[in-house]
Amino acid sequence: MESTAANTAITVETTVQAPVEKVWRFWTTPHHITQWNNASDDWHTPRAENDLRVGGKFRCRMEAKDGTMGFDFEGTYTAVEEHQLIAYVLEDNRNVKIVFAPAEEGTTVTETFDAEQTHSVEMQQTGWQAILDNFKKHVEKNGMPERLHFEVSIGASADKVYRTMLEKETYTAWTSVFNPTSYYEGSWAQGSRIQFLGTGEDGAVGGMVSRIKENIPNKFVSIEHLGLVQNGAEVTSGPEVEGWAGALEDYTFTEAGEETIVAVDVDSNEEFKDFFNETWPTALQKLKALCETEA
Repeated sequence: MESTAANTAITVETTVQAPVEKVWRFWTTPHHITQWNNASDDWHTPRAENDLRVGGKFRCRMEAKDGTMGFDFEGTYTAVEEHQLIAYVLEDNRNVKIVFAPAEEGTTVTETFDAEQTHSVEMQQTGWQAILDNFKKHVEKNGMPERLHFEVSIGASADKVYRTMLEKETYTAWTSVFNPTSYYEGSWAQGSRIQFLGTGEDGAVGGMVSRIKENIPNKFVSIEHLGLVQNGAEVTSGPEVEGWAGALEDYTFTEAGEETIVAVDVDSNEEFKDFFNETWPTALQKLKALCETEA
């Protein structure tokens, strides 16, 4: 078998049809690594550990499913830039760099690694590309959210609609359609963390933990959901948050004469699609009634 030349760098690449937040999470979470980290169906990764920080280490146990062979793939992180870049050095001192870049169809993942000297460049490229392709399949089959659209025309200024939608007392009123005890804790300032909460039938407080991705007063608000709140605790990783973490909820306010058109675009998984299609129009009608009531 042809040996590789010293200092050869190999690059593999794919574009995943998912937002970078989801791609990053699936790449770095052990629960997911064990599901995609194999180049062929006769191999698997039964265990994975990941301490994602500069100086932190990762380890993946890769084995043939028939148990005839296996090895540990491990290294130390040299750079971690959330949603953008990961770099690490393997135990044999080879360097690996992964770049995550927004693309028109989702997120492009580009992986560059130093070749080892035992196998041909072609074989190494084929193997690493196969793992990357497997990663793409795993992400894309796991709940690409559907974008739902709702809108209402309200006889009030964009300023009044914006304030009515977000201020605590009136927020609780129009969102009671989703949960009669609905409220939020936190700030609507851009970049801020915020929790959307309510009491369940069992009396426990639950909801969503999110961040305000963008807030242009009277024009546009984008909420990025990070995970769930369960019994008062935030859960931002694990299978229970799949389909929620990274989902967006966007409000657009457009003045048209004496009316303001409020457009709501939300990412939804299949489980909640019917619920949202039923409740969002009712919630927007309640918002309209609040805004059009004379002060």
